[in-house]
Amino acid sequence: MKVANNVVAITGGARGIGLAIATALHGLGAKVAIGDIDEAAVKEAGGRLGLTTVRRLDVTDRRSFTDFLDAVESELGPLDVLVNNAGVIAAGNAVDEPDAVTQRVLDVNIHGVILGTKLAAPRMLRRGRGHIVNIGSMGSVLPCAGIATYCATKHAVLGYTDSVRMENRGRGIHFSVIMPTLTNTEMIAGAGRARGFKNAEPEDVARAVVGVIVKPKRRVAVPRSIGIVASAQRLMPQGIAEAIGRAVGTDRVFTSDLDTDRRKDYARRTGTS
Repeated sequence: MKVANNVVAITGGARGIGLAIATALHGLGAKVAIGDIDEAAVKEAGGRLGLTTVRRLDVTDRRSFTDFLDAVESELGPLDVLVNNAGVIAAGNAVDEPDAVTQRVLDVNIHGVILGTKLAAPRMLRRGRGHIVNIGSMGSVLPCAGIATYCATKHAVLGYTDSVRMENRGRGIHFSVIMPTLTNTEMIAGAGRARGFKNAEPEDVARAVVGVIVKPKRRVAVPRSIGIVASAQRLMPQGIAEAIGRAVGTDRVFTSDLDTDRRKDYARRTGTS
């Protein structure tokens, strides 16, 4: 699939990775629509990019998601690509996490992806073409202390995407998972850094999305080097893999190194406080 003139819908498109994806695809000539729970922010972002299809979107609500996709197809044409990007993260000890926060992370990160897939795929199947790109994480394959629920949802995104791909093999639809390392957005405000690893930028993730639209792949790690490390760790005995994680600091990035004061605005806005 070429990028130009493809109709692409992006969830969580008001800021961060979602906005970077929208910017990259719009710049390459795609017909881009963005949705986000923050109506003011998504309208402002869409205005800056000159997008015509910009809507408030609650990915946890079937009616809201259906209305979004209906608007995309009515205003831009048949949907070619859905990027399920919307996601939230809660940092802290898992056993102390309030039930409402746990539910919020589950609802947005996995239910939103499942709902988006269930609503977009039938539209694509009727035409025998399309691509669903789900934004996972290196947390899809590697554990990280302090964000247990987030990692659980990203494991689920990977398992769900791989399973749905198997169910629809040979029917003309591609299913991809993009798995970024820690990415410099508001989502990781106040978090520490792992030794020896550089955070990704939203534009790095956007380039990966463009890449899988041009040349579909099942999984893409961002950066590629972290994917090689993750694959190697998964082949090791679990105790050794966890020891390596502790050595580079994945046990402290969202725990002892976390600056909770810097996370207050994000947590308040996303309902993860």
